[in-house]
Amino acid sequence: MTGPVRTPDHLRASDAAAGFEVADDFAPFNQMNDIFTRAMWDDRVRSADTDAFFASYRMEAAPRRGEGFGPRDFALRNAAWLVSDIISNRAAEDGLREGFQGAIRNDTPVAAQRVDLAPPEAEAAEIKRLARFFGADLCGITHIDPRWHYTHRPDTKTMEPVPNTLPDGLTHVIVMGHEMDKALVDTYPSALAGAATGREYSHEAAIVMQLAAYIRNLGFEAVASMNDTALVIPYAIKAGLGEYGRNQMVITPDFGPRVRFSKIFTDMPLAVDAVRELGIARYCRDCTICADACPPKALPKGAPDFGAEVAGGSPSTQTGVRKWSANCEACFGYWAKIKTDCAICMRVCPFNHHARGTLWYRLATSRWRLIARWWAARRRPARLKPSKWWAQSR
Repeated sequence: MTGPVRTPDHLRASDAAAGFEVADDFAPFNQMNDIFTRAMWDDRVRSADTDAFFASYRMEAAPRRGEGFGPRDFALRNAAWLVSDIISNRAAEDGLREGFQGAIRNDTPVAAQRVDLAPPEAEAAEIKRLARFFGADLCGITHIDPRWHYTHRPDTKTMEPVPNTLPDGLTHVIVMGHEMDKALVDTYPSALAGAATGREYSHEAAIVMQLAAYIRNLGFEAVASMNDTALVIPYAIKAGLGEYGRNQMVITPDFGPRVRFSKIFTDMPLAVDAVRELGIARYCRDCTICADACPPKALPKGAPDFGAEVAGGSPSTQTGVRKWSANCEACFGYWAKIKTDCAICMRVCPFNHHARGTLWYRLATSRWRLIARWWAARRRPARLKPSKWWAQSR
């Protein structure tokens, strides 16, 4: 599947509800072109800095002067990634980085005998209850949509493209959200803050595998997935978990952009969730706090478009759908420079600091959003110093 893809008829209504505008020339994305994969094969992206960035997540971290970049900061970040790394590296000899550049392999077979199911609405409610039992903070369900699936993934041994395939007959996607620790997020940019990212990837690896195993034990296919196989952002929006923000993230009512997502592809008959119009994306149209704070100026300040205002024709940008798009090369170049992920755009987002139910949130998602913008512009929470985080943890 490499050419233009027609929008399936049964998804047109939810596209409209989600505000998705998909052009006739839209084509699915090839994962060989995501910025992290390109940093492994494309000399236009790969450099000594990007190699050192990846190496720093092993035992080659290079602590340096600067608060939040000391030996303990890197040690905690890398320890937080450990469980995720064990899963993602276990099939390395097969050229598969599970959860990132290939789906997570089934650890249990699909049971030969299918159980008798309750109506789809009851089964969906049960799946959400069990997602929370295993540790997910959010859960929604939507239809499978091949437009968002990668055409190819990399063979991580050869760095050649290979087909990105799933079992036949899958019909639904279960999307789970995993809240990142707010205090750690508030220390971005720092190696310490990277522990918030790593911890959730480790958590979600366990959670998504456990829920998928439960479904397979019922006799239905369930493929566990993290950053692999398909773009999770459109799936999370279609599953009713949030709206797309200028900072390129799904902004949720409860946690703002401070969320990582995992997903399960299944053929289990489940009721799907409705897209929710939350007023968050409407607020983002006139707010540029994240773009103003971005050190490499990688985020756009204009309106969403089909061609990416700041991307400059980058192969790492999905085109053919109207959205805000980042300059991926500039963004990742900054990550490589500081040897850790940067999520300043997440930290400064007003929705990171004001959750659903607060006065600010109610103003921001209503016709009074101009008051919320005025408030956010004048009362921006300061970055939490990493030393204060360490002091609080004692």
